[in-house]
Amino acid sequence: MKISSASLPRRSVAVVLGTRPELVKLAELIRLLGPAARVIHTGQHYDAELSRDFADGLGIPEPERLTSVGGLPRAGQIAVALNGLDALFAADPPRAVVVQGDTNAALAGALAANTRGLPLVHVEAGLRSHDRAMPEEHNRVLIDHVADVLCAATPGNRASLLSEGVSAERVHVTGNTVVESVRDNLPPAEDRRTALSGLGLDPDGFLLATVHRPENTDDPAALAVLLAELAGLAHELPVVLPLHPRTSARIDACGLQPLLDDIVTLPPVGYGTFLALARHAAVLVSDSGGVQEETTVLGRPLVVVRRSTERPEAMAEFAELVPPGQEIGEAARRRLAEGRPGLRHLAAVPSPFGDGHASERIAGLIDRAARPADSRSQPLSPVRPQSPVRPQAPVLSGEEVLAPAGV
Repeated sequence: MKISSASLPRRSVAVVLGTRPELVKLAELIRLLGPAARVIHTGQHYDAELSRDFADGLGIPEPERLTSVGGLPRAGQIAVALNGLDALFAADPPRAVVVQGDTNAALAGALAANTRGLPLVHVEAGLRSHDRAMPEEHNRVLIDHVADVLCAATPGNRASLLSEGVSAERVHVTGNTVVESVRDNLPPAEDRRTALSGLGLDPDGFLLATVHRPENTDDPAALAVLLAELAGLAHELPVVLPLHPRTSARIDACGLQPLLDDIVTLPPVGYGTFLALARHAAVLVSDSGGVQEETTVLGRPLVVVRRSTERPEAMAEFAELVPPGQEIGEAARRRLAEGRPGLRHLAAVPSPFGDGHASERIAGLIDRAARPADSRSQPLSPVRPQSPVRPQAPVLSGEEVLAPAGV
């Protein structure tokens, strides 16, 4: 469904975000909202040219932006963004506010909505790592408990919310918007072939890694051992590492550049390029939450380098959780040893994150939440998705996954 301007007034739904992953996951929802969407970027992670190019690539308008947020510590980011959003909402109140995930930007948006008594819709509600050392865990819990409409990606996310006393009427299992994001942004076969060829890579013949979380980059010992494990794997197959700015800075500061000698390092890559690489990697090594979801849609094995995960659904078939250390290499080699039969198996396993229609369901919930109470045909709480959320099979079939000639 697409929400028309006749359904909701222009710029009446504030979509608050602050990072590239939020833009990716909310792009289809923003397109469905159409003129009703008012996209506000808090500036948590902002580069003017990159953000503009990224928004253009996703087919959404360039967001309006807050200033003086990027580069601040966590408390400063939340405080400055909250103050800026409150001023915007006071001057031009939206009918509803939408936030996604667990970033500082999402928390600021949630608190600003709550302060002004505006209906709050939380996309990707109910994720829990139960790791109090993770700042995102505190963010997501706070957002969930002030949200009016909680869009849980999985039944497990819904169960977590109910166990915390969130009323069932506020929780809706919608699926995760990552499924449609991957399907919409995965380049066609010819473009993927070109991308791999340009890097001298063979399909199913390389390892793709990403590293950016503070637990792995801010501790020199953890970063050193992680890079050493990747370097060891690079003696067995090409290892490709797009360098996050945080990671690159920490490598330089810690004098760890020699550990990159045998690794193919790249500057930050666009989402489509990353998906092209991930789609054809023999195995991935990452500390990213989003990559845990994306590999289930692409049908690829993943080694997750973290203390904990808020996405246990991926661990059942697609991923394995390990701390920084020799377990990284051991887990990657186990997956590599599974070879083509292992890839064929994953290609047949549906993603646990839904059927690719999450954005449509969420758009319907926003449409209801943003209407004046006296204009709704029935109370907001009984709203349910129109169709059940069913797992989505990986993007490509098993034979396509296994045939390098079909890249």
